[in-house]
Amino acid sequence: MLLEIDNLSIHYGGIRAVENVTLSVAAGEVVAILGANGAGKSSLLTAIMGVCPGRVSGAIRFDGASIAGARPDRIVRAGLAMSPEGRQLFSGLTVEENLQMGAFLRRDAAAVKRDREAVLTLFPRLAERIGQIAGTLSGGEQQMVAVGRAMMSAPRLMLLDEPTLGLAPLIIDEIMGLVGEIRARGITVILVEQNAKKALARADHAHVLEKGRIVMSGSAEELAKNEEIVSAYLGTS
Repeated sequence: MLLEIDNLSIHYGGIRAVENVTLSVAAGEVVAILGANGAGKSSLLTAIMGVCPGRVSGAIRFDGASIAGARPDRIVRAGLAMSPEGRQLFSGLTVEENLQMGAFLRRDAAAVKRDREAVLTLFPRLAERIGQIAGTLSGGEQQMVAVGRAMMSAPRLMLLDEPTLGLAPLIIDEIMGLVGEIRARGITVILVEQNAKKALARADHAHVLEKGRIVMSGSAEELAKNEEIVSAYLGTS
């Protein structure tokens, strides 16, 4: 398995946000993490990336090596990257500068140049706005920058945290369509998303979080066909 998580718990003071979560992700998969607001989805991703402000316990292994408690730069160097909820761009910098920030830890200039061209091929709209200040872009364009910035670190595993949040329906379809494009480039994906049906349509497997616990796991196809499960846990959007 590329990523293995065993008995992961996260506390914020006296509040337990994630409780004894165990899951694994195989190379080449798209795995969806689903659930309502406050279910612990974003906390799970920030713990994987080493940036969770809470107290984290449990095991996290990437490609067989422990990354629990590791510095975020080591985790990125190992091959993980995240496009965070809310995008969190360097809003005063240009699109170009934001993309280059994604490659900050890299020293392979030729490969960085190739990856930049690949990102701009994937997001032709960003090529048109390469010199534009990121904070002046539309929400959908900003999300493309956030995903492109993560891709610039040359990840083997990408974490996408609520990539469609706050976007118009047509842009949601465009952003969700990129999940398959990312996987086609050899990148494994963990997708955190409230839009359950759209996420399940693109995932191989899925886990449903409720109040910090995994209450259901299975193939995305199985979960998508179970209308009772979708209605009870995931909503009908």
